[in-house]
Amino acid sequence: MMRTAATPERVRASVDLVRRGIEAACARCGRDPGAVRLVGASKTVPAEVVRWAWEAGVREFGENYVQELRAKRPALPEATWHFIGTLQSHTAHRVADLADVVQTLAPGRAFTRLARRAAERGRRLPVLVEVDFAGRGTGAAPEACEAFADEVAETAGIELVGLMTLPPETGSPEGARPYFRRLRELLERVAERHPAAVELSMGMSMDYQVAVEEGATMVRIGTALFGERPSA
Repeated sequence: MMRTAATPERVRASVDLVRRGIEAACARCGRDPGAVRLVGASKTVPAEVVRWAWEAGVREFGENYVQELRAKRPALPEATWHFIGTLQSHTAHRVADLADVVQTLAPGRAFTRLARRAAERGRRLPVLVEVDFAGRGTGAAPEACEAFADEVAETAGIELVGLMTLPPETGSPEGARPYFRRLRELLERVAERHPAAVELSMGMSMDYQVAVEEGATMVRIGTALFGERPSA
């Protein structure tokens, strides 16, 4: 876990600042701030600090690694826990046991194992398809997204609720806008066949206001809430 200089007061101030940023972005585009879910990206953040964010009003948290999700969930079982890391075939069954939402579904064996485990447990696990605009190989290619969404929607154990992306690094919030817009347009097409697909998870600490302007319903915020993570 990270060493942190966070205090309850600093975390509360950070939560308030991000909330005001969401409200400002919504005001610029005529949206209701209540339609945007704040997911605290809590990778390497100690459970105590996550609890401070909860006390400041954050109700959803995202973890990148199964071991951290396993360790932190019991400390805050009343929260909604998202898995936002790359889904791996050898741990997908654990994710199915622990996560309330999986944001990074992609074609492959991990997808199959996740769905199978959820079905075995009698779950219908909400999932978002990750769309890979950057060619990282960690999601569905944009041109394959609709066909994959059809497959996901027909698979037992999981429920397609939307799309997620991590755009290419552009160096500026505005540089991400075209990718956020493309994701929204993709979701519109997916939702024509799958009306339950309504969530757009896009935007992080640097560019979340742009993402909200482009229709994000979930923003994944780490640094702006918890401070800089150590580089090593």
